[in-house]
Amino acid sequence: MTTPAPPSPAPAPRPGAVYFIGRVILRPLFWLLYRPRIVGRDNVPARGPVLLVSNHLASLDTLIIPTSATRPVQFLTKSSYFTGPGVLGRVKRWFFTSVGGVPVHRATGRDARAALDAGSSILRAGSVFAVFPEGTRSRDGHLHEGHGGAAWMARSTGAAVVPVGLIGTSTAKPLGHLLPGRPRLEVRFGEPLDLSDLADVPDGKARREITERMMAAIARLSGQERSGSVNATSRD
Repeated sequence: MTTPAPPSPAPAPRPGAVYFIGRVILRPLFWLLYRPRIVGRDNVPARGPVLLVSNHLASLDTLIIPTSATRPVQFLTKSSYFTGPGVLGRVKRWFFTSVGGVPVHRATGRDARAALDAGSSILRAGSVFAVFPEGTRSRDGHLHEGHGGAAWMARSTGAAVVPVGLIGTSTAKPLGHLLPGRPRLEVRFGEPLDLSDLADVPDGKARREITERMMAAIARLSGQERSGSVNATSRD
């Protein structure tokens, strides 16, 4: 009896026309509304797979990073945006599929692994993928410990890992930069992490070290104090 061949992996989701049209519109709009200060944009390699790892302070983060980067950026997206009922649910599903969103469940095990596999497929296709290693946004302003998924993707794909520090997105208000003394929000792209010394290190130890280097670099860029614990308070 012939053993059936394993199923081919699903193709990596790619941004559609909506993404590129939206970016053309949002870039000047965000500049007018928030006037972000962007530092180190040239640290993102012009070609090849890039994993952006960032702190997470507000819902605005998932828009400010793609509009600040020179290359198209794809994100993990809450799975509820792909499964909602009715007309609104279909519109959300169409939109987030069109921008190349990767659905992720707030769970561990098979669902979490599927999200990591989807992100890895994007990186293997030579694209840019962004994640928040903390898992959810920080409500207390501290930088919480990173989960191992980002390190697993970096390790398994060989993508360049670029840390990102976001400053002020949790308090940013449209046109707030026009007020006297109101600080501008900042997006800081750091230099790609050098992980070459971990090539021969066992996977588990290497992933822990990569995660630590990611979070240390994010802390330097964002200026956040590290909490030393996993973020267990935020729900989105």
